[in-house]
Amino acid sequence: MAATASQDQDQITYEQSSPSNSELEKEKSTIVTNATSVFGVSEGLEPRAVRTLSTDDPLPEDPDAPVEDRQLTVRAVLIGCILGSIIAASNIYLGLKTGWTFGASLFGSIIGFAVLKPLSRSAPTFLGGGYFGPKENNVCQSAATAAGSLGLLFTSGFPAAYQLGLLSVHPKDDIGRLITFTICCAFFGLSFTQPLRKFYILKLKLVFPSGVAAAYTIRSLHVGRNAEVTARKKTKMLIYTFTFAILLRVVSEYAPGLLWDWHIFYALNRVGWTSAIAAESWGWIWEWTPAFIGAGMLTGINASYSFLGGTFLAWAVLGPIIVAKGIAFGTPADPSIPGYMNYMGMSLENPIQQPSPRYWLLWPGTLMLLCASFAEVACNWRSLYAAMRSACGMLLQRFSKDSGVVDDVVDTVPEHERVPFWAWGSVLVLSTILTCVIMGVQFGQNVGVTLLAVVFSFLFSFIGCESSGRTNINPVTSIGNASQLIFGGLARDQNYSLKRGELLNLLSGMLTLAGDMIGDLKTTHLLRASPKAVFVAQLCGAVVSIFMAAGLYVVFSTAYPCINDLSYTTCAFPAPDVQSWRAVAVAVSSSTLPIPPSSGYAAIALGLVAVISVVAKYTVVPPKYHDFIPNFNAIGIGFIMNVCTYPLAMFFGSTIAFFWRRMFFNNYQMYCFVMATGFIAGEGLGGIVNAVFTISGISGAVYGTSVGCPGGVYCG
Repeated sequence: MAATASQDQDQITYEQSSPSNSELEKEKSTIVTNATSVFGVSEGLEPRAVRTLSTDDPLPEDPDAPVEDRQLTVRAVLIGCILGSIIAASNIYLGLKTGWTFGASLFGSIIGFAVLKPLSRSAPTFLGGGYFGPKENNVCQSAATAAGSLGLLFTSGFPAAYQLGLLSVHPKDDIGRLITFTICCAFFGLSFTQPLRKFYILKLKLVFPSGVAAAYTIRSLHVGRNAEVTARKKTKMLIYTFTFAILLRVVSEYAPGLLWDWHIFYALNRVGWTSAIAAESWGWIWEWTPAFIGAGMLTGINASYSFLGGTFLAWAVLGPIIVAKGIAFGTPADPSIPGYMNYMGMSLENPIQQPSPRYWLLWPGTLMLLCASFAEVACNWRSLYAAMRSACGMLLQRFSKDSGVVDDVVDTVPEHERVPFWAWGSVLVLSTILTCVIMGVQFGQNVGVTLLAVVFSFLFSFIGCESSGRTNINPVTSIGNASQLIFGGLARDQNYSLKRGELLNLLSGMLTLAGDMIGDLKTTHLLRASPKAVFVAQLCGAVVSIFMAAGLYVVFSTAYPCINDLSYTTCAFPAPDVQSWRAVAVAVSSSTLPIPPSSGYAAIALGLVAVISVVAKYTVVPPKYHDFIPNFNAIGIGFIMNVCTYPLAMFFGSTIAFFWRRMFFNNYQMYCFVMATGFIAGEGLGGIVNAVFTISGISGAVYGTSVGCPGGVYCG
């Protein structure tokens, strides 16, 4: 669904200086965000001081700290890329599970510090020794963010292409094409963030909560009377939770019905409550998943409760109704268990007359995602227009002969530390040329369509910046689906065959998902670090991400063929984003709309409700009550998701975090985000271990027990 981080957790006020231009005078002078956005503030500060933090101006430097002459170092980039690889594994795992991915900034900041600080003290200079400060720490987390950034390609468009039979039978047969296409998407985002930095960070001064969180975390690890104690505590917690999550994910694979999934309603059915099997059929299972308990701790109660609310509406209300009315149909899951049904089939043989509940609910969920995301964009059109005008103005000024033009934005970064125009401009030009060649030679796409995809990638980057800067969510699925609609119309004019039209639709849509890394530049701004050093670190991380993302996808696909094959009735990876991408590709490429009429009407109705809700939030509801407005992006994902375990886990995690914050704020501030990060990264890496075990023939499916699983069938 989106790349996201902590939000809605606490009412922390970020003080902003009043904007000077007339367009921004309408913005609030304060932006309310969450407590986890300021993790890392030194423990010695008073609670009141912790709750009000400036997000505009660079943080004061420590007068006692040595001058950081070396921000860009081999050790920082190397460790950052390694840590980003771990997050890449986690994000492919989590993205295929729920469609959500998480940034590597906090993980890279804390673990990078834990590795490099002792190394800087104990090793000789030629082996990585020497002073390690906050600016170099920022380079490390920036490399980690870039190295973990491209997994979203393999949790969206590519699995959809394989499910539709548009590529080879197995991804390993396409590894060359996967890598070259990933190269096409790797560097646009780096280029786009440079002209946008001046507007969104220096002029508009958006918060970018994840960037602020990383900046304050890094500062707390290096500066303050309790910095060393704080760093040690956070590092220990992160290592403990990371290790626990890995071990639980791996060990539970050998007894999933006891240690991982609790089939409570199946157990009640076995002891005599026969009707309870209906809840089991609709996916109401409890799962001890550290990653999604941690995700709930980060995303907060608004997103998590909306997610569960959407899931309940879809899989406990609408689903049973459409089955009872004969609108959608299930199949028996196990003949030995009366009433145990499978409602999750995705057969497209007769999707209009004989849809499964999963297929029927897919369309309302997808339209809610699109309507909610673009209603947000429409409600913030003024700042989007100003951003585009500013970016274009800076480019025109660059080539203008009129030297008397005065820039109204003051950039405090020294000239030698800025990214020069020729650097990011050459990356953009070379990436565009390479993309045109690859898309033309390997996929037969028209150069004009490819260039249009690059242009839309730039335009959609404004939406990504606007959304992540204000809400900490980048609606990548909705952006991708919107681009699919655009390129679907172009494909009709080209008279492509059905299969080719679907493939080029998916590929063109993915080209618009250039990674958004402007949050790292917010961290860089607050820490007074060098944008040029961060740019180079991000380039290195992007190179690593190309091979890591494609390789990890092949590993998961080999271990779990159901990711790419719709013939499987059950799968450990529901892949909700993939369902949306596949549905839109089929819809825009088919001669007739493959949507059941009743599903289409429900989609329109719920889409309108989503639009009205967003418009009301910006026009009628006071800002202090915005947290009570349902998040229709999360509700839409609840419809698309065909399991209920993850919304339940996120609900559980966000509720724990809510009461933890209320009752023990200082302890919460110190440990909550760190614990959640360790859970997320650990389970993701544990998923990679399980995939390797499956390929090696030593997984729980071979040597595990099925105790606690429905019908005595292994359920790992």
